[in-house]
Amino acid sequence: MRIIQVANVRWFNATSWYALYLARLLREAGHETLVLALPGTETLDTARAWGLPVAALPLNSANPLVLAGLARELRRLVREFHPDAVNCHRGESFWLWGAMRAAGAPFRLVRTRGDQRLPRNNAANRWLHCRCADAVVATNSVMHAHFRDAFGIGPDRLHLILGGVDRARFAFDPQGRERVRAQFGWGPEDFVVGLLGRFDEVKGQRELIQAVAQARSAPGGARLRLMLAGFETATTQAEVQGWIDAAGLGQATVITGQRPDVAAVISAMDLGVVASKWSETIARAALEIMACARPLLGTTVGVMPDLLGPGALFPPADVPAMAAAIARAAADPAHRAALAAEQARTIAGLSGADFLARTLAVYSGGRP
Repeated sequence: MRIIQVANVRWFNATSWYALYLARLLREAGHETLVLALPGTETLDTARAWGLPVAALPLNSANPLVLAGLARELRRLVREFHPDAVNCHRGESFWLWGAMRAAGAPFRLVRTRGDQRLPRNNAANRWLHCRCADAVVATNSVMHAHFRDAFGIGPDRLHLILGGVDRARFAFDPQGRERVRAQFGWGPEDFVVGLLGRFDEVKGQRELIQAVAQARSAPGGARLRLMLAGFETATTQAEVQGWIDAAGLGQATVITGQRPDVAAVISAMDLGVVASKWSETIARAALEIMACARPLLGTTVGVMPDLLGPGALFPPADVPAMAAAIARAAADPAHRAALAAEQARTIAGLSGADFLARTLAVYSGGRP
């Protein structure tokens, strides 16, 4: 097949990763793939670094003159590339593709919705999603239910695809575990709680720091260690370090920074936590932690209830509930084993190959 992935995302966030990982899977499987990205963005740079065919276009412009030129360029791309499917991962240029499809353009138009904001049920959105799009893909059950209930999109056109993870790259690495733990001075008696994610208010680093501090005050809690596997973005490392010091965790916490050995870093954890306060409509970090066979706790936001059972979930920003969940997991090996077994069953169906097969079924007009 010939596929265009419209990844008009400024930052290399979860939505961008979903689109680019899918493009890479398609290309590796022999499908002709073109990525459309915004000029001067992390998404464009990442697509090029991954060796993906990419074109930079002003897809998010609101300038009428720019939009007129963009419409001509998109029509030219369709004539020359002959896509079988166009997959829009953001809404800014979706209406241009919808107009082409409504005018009879010979490709299947797919809208993948990985945004945390539920689309408004207005006339424009109903026209785009119900009349123009051949298929709508939701990346979590909340979004799927909204399109089903508010828009009335039936199961023949509405699909739930959570994404996937490279199971060859992300797998438990026993040698890497020992190497990373030795690097940070952790012994077999230390219980390492880890969060994988950039430093940002949404990711809940501050609440996790407070929760670990509370859990360390419980009987046996002194062996808890905290690993923040991330780096500063919207939140600076100095701010995060200030939270660590205020919680009295300076001697019990490490910040890894950016590292190439992510699977080894994850493997060094005894327990992973997704502490996000909102978003997580696409949970890349959760999939990677689960693929590395680390038991995982998470908040009840976004896609997390699709990935984790009730016993692994707690409300967002609820520090006491998070502390209690961490303390229980640290103290009860049987509970950790049960979490890991349940999550292993979930991740077994979320490989890159599964992601590709389900998406290709949508592109070809079938059911994933």
